[in-house]
Amino acid sequence: MKSTVETLSPTRVRLAIEVPFVELEPSLKKAYREIGQQVQVPGFRKGKVPAAVIDQRVGRGTVLNEAVQEAIPQNILAAVREHDLKTLGRPEVEITEFSDGDSLNFTAEVDVRPEIILPDPATIEVTVDELQIDDSEIDEQVKSLRERFATLKTVERAAQEGDYVQIDLNATVDGEDVPGGSASNISHEVGSKQLLPGLDEAVVGLAAGESTTFTTQLVGGDFAGRDAEVAVTVRTVKEKELPELDDDFAQMASEFDTIGELRDDLRERVTRGKRVEQIYAARDKALEQLVAAADVPAPEGVVREEVASRKQAMVDQLERIGASLEEYLAAEEKTEEQIDAELTEAATEGVKIQLLLDTLADAEDVQVTDDEFGHEIVHRAQRAGMAPQQYYDQLVRSGAAGAVFGDVRRGKALASVMERIKIKDSAGNEVTLDALRAASEAEHDHEH
Repeated sequence: MKSTVETLSPTRVRLAIEVPFVELEPSLKKAYREIGQQVQVPGFRKGKVPAAVIDQRVGRGTVLNEAVQEAIPQNILAAVREHDLKTLGRPEVEITEFSDGDSLNFTAEVDVRPEIILPDPATIEVTVDELQIDDSEIDEQVKSLRERFATLKTVERAAQEGDYVQIDLNATVDGEDVPGGSASNISHEVGSKQLLPGLDEAVVGLAAGESTTFTTQLVGGDFAGRDAEVAVTVRTVKEKELPELDDDFAQMASEFDTIGELRDDLRERVTRGKRVEQIYAARDKALEQLVAAADVPAPEGVVREEVASRKQAMVDQLERIGASLEEYLAAEEKTEEQIDAELTEAATEGVKIQLLLDTLADAEDVQVTDDEFGHEIVHRAQRAGMAPQQYYDQLVRSGAAGAVFGDVRRGKALASVMERIKIKDSAGNEVTLDALRAASEAEHDHEH
């Protein structure tokens, strides 16, 4: 095999490869063997069909094609090694010349990892928002905890917003019952807008035993888009009773003895959450500065593949909730071109960051231990609701285990960058990573 490499851009090369016909022999033999296993010819045992008979039955062209399809990736790999290229993504192949008995000539365009001059992370300085916690934020936390321990008490009065009602519903269109349009004894929070449009307004002012009707537009079923007349009867009205904010409440709702201790703990949790947000903001700003300083180019082919995969994931996610891309675009008031542009921008930035961190990991010879890789697999398996071994086997089958390994390595490279950059808040205070460690340990303990 002979090969030459032509640089098309800092991130793309074209390989021109010539494979003498004699070097195609092993692939040709393999093609005859595999096709021979698949064809049945009377008088010959399976796998024992002579080449001449296969040529007659299947055609020499088919066999040659099969051999070429197998030889191309092998020769690309050999050329990549010969020229010491760091390739990214899938090559685009074009056969320029090939006929039976002659050499195979083809080109392969492929993205390559660009040469990146890394700036010193110690020169990167980022500013994040100052950590400020208002009492009202703690009040919000206490309020939602109080809501969780609320009780419901039946009241002899008309329903109002915030009450819980037990109701019966029956929907009709032009006097005809709607299939699946009746339900009895449903619990509903008045004002939550959880059921039918118009229901909350209709129920306010009704006491137990009282009924009314309202009109609503149906969204599904045989009468979708039609106006339905809905009869609603209130069975009971219950009001939410919130517990008193005292030490008894603290003991019931937490491991603390006093309301003061409970508030202090909530303040600590809010602070931890905000510190993590600070560090994440610092990380994003630092990466943005590093990518700009290193002037990282984005390989087009890799970005295209990334956009296609992100778009597919988006479509799959929409399908899971029973929606289509068209409906999503209508709801967001965007065109498909706008979505493509947004995905391209995000993918370009993502690919640049990956390239930067890969270069950094190489420069610092970052190693990933079996434990670190295993920990990531366990974590991802938990998120996917699968057993770790099953998750890992699936990764290997789909060829994605290497990508996860790459993510872990990049994560370690990023952690080493974060140790060296300077982080200040808007008031000029230094922000350290200790907060993040404490917060992530607390989060880790909470997960387990």
